[in-house]
Amino acid sequence: MNENKFLINYEEFMDNVLITGANGFIGSHITEYFYNKGHKVSCFARKESDSSYIKKFSVKMEYGDIKDIKSLTEVFKNYSYVIHNAGYVNDWGNYKIFYETNVIGTKNVLEACKLNNIKNIIMTGTVSVYGEENCLEKKNEDFPFNPNYKYFLDKLFPSAMNYYRDTKTKAVIYATNFAENNNINLTILEPVWVFGEREFNTGFYEYLKTAKSNFPVLPGSKKNRFHVIYVKDLARAFYLAYKKRLNGVNRFIIGNNKAEYLDKIYTEFCSAAGYKKSNILPKCFFYPAGFILELIYIILNIKKAPLLTRARVNMLYDNLEYSVKKAEKILKFKNRYKLTDAVKMTVDWYRKNGYL
Repeated sequence: MNENKFLINYEEFMDNVLITGANGFIGSHITEYFYNKGHKVSCFARKESDSSYIKKFSVKMEYGDIKDIKSLTEVFKNYSYVIHNAGYVNDWGNYKIFYETNVIGTKNVLEACKLNNIKNIIMTGTVSVYGEENCLEKKNEDFPFNPNYKYFLDKLFPSAMNYYRDTKTKAVIYATNFAENNNINLTILEPVWVFGEREFNTGFYEYLKTAKSNFPVLPGSKKNRFHVIYVKDLARAFYLAYKKRLNGVNRFIIGNNKAEYLDKIYTEFCSAAGYKKSNILPKCFFYPAGFILELIYIILNIKKAPLLTRARVNMLYDNLEYSVKKAEKILKFKNRYKLTDAVKMTVDWYRKNGYL
């Protein structure tokens, strides 16, 4: 395939770039990367949100809510390029929150772009749309969407992890159709599991805290591979996609060039932190506990997620690998940071900032 057909026929460009969700984990690193490249970007966030990670970069702040189409449309008047990163990423919560943020929020962003004649958008997706069930085959961008994991009794007690996967899938489908129907260039970057400085919700920080408590045994296996990407590498992928200027709708899975064994990843984290890694036991010891804890929390309407859920237990035993060949070929993206180095920098940041 001739890659040049993907390219817009101009080399020099300088856009007014607006990043939604710029104050969050991934968004703050995208902002930092663009800033360090000398590119002026503006950041869209809710007024009450914590923007401490990005204010040191002297970026322009725009305030509003992606669920409010009026505020979006007004703010977008001053921009020609949007990186839509805002979303609700969690494995616990009410479906309405997931839907309003991930689906309605994305619809509003796209409509505001259309109303302001913004023709270029990068959007943060996720490999979750392809499914995160145990699979020995490397999934790629041509795989069908399969977001719903069939957990035990999920029809009676739905897993909030499926809420996230389902609403992100709906958002991608809607965004794809909208872009195609309105002649918008949309690039969707679909990261694997992300770790790095400022991460508190994707599992690795929680594992470190648990390991620090000297639990004698934890869920885990030495047989399953788990695909990860360091957040600074992911931020560079956004910049490469921005520079590439692709026409039409394109999706790219972004991850390290290979998936490592999850047990090795956790060993690296414990080693960097100076903690003794807990022993591991088979899934049958933890899945019933995860189900019972989840059920109790749902019945009692507890807002905070339990330490174990069906989704969290399965994630620690399932083989999750994805193909990154498309991103390597078209975006020329390969991870620069070795796992050991990236983990060390992550743990050093936690310790320096008083989180360990």
